[in-house]
Amino acid sequence: MQQPGSRPAVAPFLRSAAAYAWRLLVVGGAVYALFAVLGRFHEIGVAVFLGLVITALLRPVANLVARVLPRGPAVAVTLIGGIVLVLGVLALVGEAVAGQRTTLVREFRDGVDRIERWLERPPFRLDPHALSDLQERIGQFLSSHRSTLISDAVSGAHHVVAVLTTLALALFSSVFFIHSGDRQWAWFREQLPASVRGRVTIGGQAAWRTFTGYTHGIVLVAATNAILVGIALWALGVPLAVPLALLEFLAAFVPLIGSPVALAVAAVVALAAKGPLVAGIVIALIVVIGQIEGHLLHPLVMSWAVRLHPLVVAITVVAGSIAAGIVGAVVAVPLVSVAWSVFTALRAARRGPVEGPAGGPSAGPSAGPSGPARKPPEA
Repeated sequence: MQQPGSRPAVAPFLRSAAAYAWRLLVVGGAVYALFAVLGRFHEIGVAVFLGLVITALLRPVANLVARVLPRGPAVAVTLIGGIVLVLGVLALVGEAVAGQRTTLVREFRDGVDRIERWLERPPFRLDPHALSDLQERIGQFLSSHRSTLISDAVSGAHHVVAVLTTLALALFSSVFFIHSGDRQWAWFREQLPASVRGRVTIGGQAAWRTFTGYTHGIVLVAATNAILVGIALWALGVPLAVPLALLEFLAAFVPLIGSPVALAVAAVVALAAKGPLVAGIVIALIVVIGQIEGHLLHPLVMSWAVRLHPLVVAITVVAGSIAAGIVGAVVAVPLVSVAWSVFTALRAARRGPVEGPAGGPSAGPSAGPSGPARKPPEA
């Protein structure tokens, strides 16, 4: 029974809830501040992320070339070869578009007329003047807002400069990551207190292993999707098969969502150029590619690197796109995968001895064969 003048007792549940609540508020404030700082310098974050992607892709090649050449020239040869490969693909796409320009203009004009006639028939029964009025209104809008559109395009030139600067910084970072990333990581660990170096090493190894696995896996999935789409569109006679295949390759870096969007663009092109029948086949192709990607490629190629439920992947992609647009949609899944991998590795370390890649106790950064999949982060 409560004594007179004494304070009322607080239920243990409320005491525990209050203790957790203020700690969660502190953590939430710290996370918000971190994202606010990153938002101010997001170009640097994107550049470092791209540099790590380039490192994950090209470091194995540089290691092979380094068996013949010294490390510096091997890195230079690898990066120059990668740049030449990318520029060659872009030149191939530009040549394909330029070579089909006259045919494409004629096919799209005929295709728009064919779509209009198709919409005028049952079951749509669209007013014949509706589309022509829409075209006139679009033309009037562009004419009346021409100066505004031109000024927006000119003012948007600084975005192009920002993109080029980000790419240059990413390439510059990748040079050092590929050449001496392990030494940079060792220097970073030496700056930390000795009591946390072991946990940082474990987390770093898990993070880099997951990141390289995800990068290699998503590139393989994207390349497979692009090849399948390119062959199918070429067989159907859809114009711009090569550019649409490249679009599918880039869109595949946004898991679960990117490929359907890219194939929807291909379906619109097929509808305008070849009619509803071919467009329907392309739509069926969306379903087939989605099934191959979701039930074959991702489980076989990426399950060992990314252990996330498809629902978590979908929520992560949507949350990333809301927070940072297309860039957020691309980087969200690898970041969440790396965070989960680090958490799992540290939890396993607290429970008992850490198993290395070969099944024995991990001996730190030098354990296991050389290569990015066995090394800690390169930054």
